[in-house]
Amino acid sequence: MEELVSIIMPSYNTADYIGASINSVLAQTYQNWELIIVDDCSTDATDAAVAAFQDPRIRYLKNGRNSGAAVSRNRALREAKGKWIAFLDSDDLWLPQKLEKQIAFMKKNRCAFSYTAYEEISSDGTPNGVTVSGPSRITKTGMFNYCWPGCLTVMYDAEKIGLVQIEDIKKNNDYAMWLRVCRRADCFLLNEVLARYRRGRSGSISTHGIFTMLQWHYKLFHDAEKQNPVFSAVNTCRNMFFGFYKKKRFVKKELP
Repeated sequence: MEELVSIIMPSYNTADYIGASINSVLAQTYQNWELIIVDDCSTDATDAAVAAFQDPRIRYLKNGRNSGAAVSRNRALREAKGKWIAFLDSDDLWLPQKLEKQIAFMKKNRCAFSYTAYEEISSDGTPNGVTVSGPSRITKTGMFNYCWPGCLTVMYDAEKIGLVQIEDIKKNNDYAMWLRVCRRADCFLLNEVLARYRRGRSGSISTHGIFTMLQWHYKLFHDAEKQNPVFSAVNTCRNMFFGFYKKKRFVKKELP
């Protein structure tokens, strides 16, 4: 009997993309899953896009007011019933064997927290030749150095990790979650491309400048991790350094 996977998907104004994200879940070779979508008061046609899917494994919840992705992820995690917790944003995609291969990897290596490599696609779904991986093992210190895992690739064992809830921060809330999980288990890499990250969509985090990103990192350490201003600033600078290192070491671009 396959163990249940709970897939956490916050959504906000992704009517043009969420159908493809849901289809990538439906196409999984591992079929014992529940997809928990928490919509954050979308003002586009997201409701209609999700309503087109009548699969009973899909649960569509709506926040009473616009609250941000952290609140949406927290709510979905409280609703989750699965042994395995996986994450997929409503504009990203999985390859068909993502769940099957990742669960097999975690069982074989007896790990409770893992991530995979992924490839980037443009807003229209065209591959841009970039693949992203990371360290083979991430300790608590390593996770504070930088947010190595792509959110769309992460999975953890809820029986070993327990319920994870994070502070209500507007950005970097996935990173805040990995910092919590990494206190309970190291994170291991399945170095195979099993997901596709949509880069450059209007409003996504990848479209913002470096100074905006620095402000978000500072808020992560100060507001979510409750660090004093000095430690928050030091860790923000530490993140910037390892961000450059990641681009040099773990981001590969195919030559045209």
